[in-house]
Amino acid sequence: MPNIIEITDFEAPELDVYARLTENQLVNRADPENGLFIAESPVVIERALDGGCVPVSMLMERKHVEGQARDVIARCGDIPVYTSDLAVLTKLTGFALTRGVLCAMRRPRKKSVEEVCSGAKRIAVLENVMNPTNVGAIFRSAAALGMDAVVLTPACSDPLYRRAVRVSMGTVFQIPWTYIGEETADWPGPGMERLAALGFRTAAMALREDSLSIDDPRLKAEDKLAVVLGTEGDGLADATIAACDYTVRIPMFHGVDSLNVAAASAVAFWELRRR
Repeated sequence: MPNIIEITDFEAPELDVYARLTENQLVNRADPENGLFIAESPVVIERALDGGCVPVSMLMERKHVEGQARDVIARCGDIPVYTSDLAVLTKLTGFALTRGVLCAMRRPRKKSVEEVCSGAKRIAVLENVMNPTNVGAIFRSAAALGMDAVVLTPACSDPLYRRAVRVSMGTVFQIPWTYIGEETADWPGPGMERLAALGFRTAAMALREDSLSIDDPRLKAEDKLAVVLGTEGDGLADATIAACDYTVRIPMFHGVDSLNVAAASAVAFWELRRR
């Protein structure tokens, strides 16, 4: 039976996870086994549950208890379900709950690069992509367009930040992912070596005169290919491009010289997917 709790005290500590803890506090790096993240909307929560994530509590508009959240509540056992009307929840959280339903969940166990890439033929590697919106959009494209896994360098934004999860539509729970190392020194050198040891050839997405066109048949012929995408402002580091097996560009027209990294990822994933 669901444990429905009407909110009467805004300062109740059990509501801190929704109202007062920052994203970094939720991660809880000092005690990672107790790290949390927030999933928003029934669809995203369902995908997180399907991915094995463990729910801790929920927060939602009262009308959703027997409405759009009914099925997901049933899947979550007897965890606390905090509820009130929209005006109260907006005051509590500081923003409008556009989907009306939030769920605090335990962060899943961190996987190794070798585990995530086991059996993979096409992976995305994100270098220092710091905008959670871009990270979420890249995951959504990766899921839709045939990538088998996503690997992130240590400086990337967390795929389990609330905005990244929301923009991804929960695909962060469908595509295996992990970080490649713990420190900035782990990339590109040691990280590239790990990918090579797993049999991946690497394709740096960069605007260089000597770049291959993205439709070059040599790229599609590779058995295992890692598509490497760079940060929003400067793109890939020179050292990363130099370490990759290929440098690849997307042909453009009308004087446009670049695409947003999320848009570029969708083009690259579609064209370089394994057929």
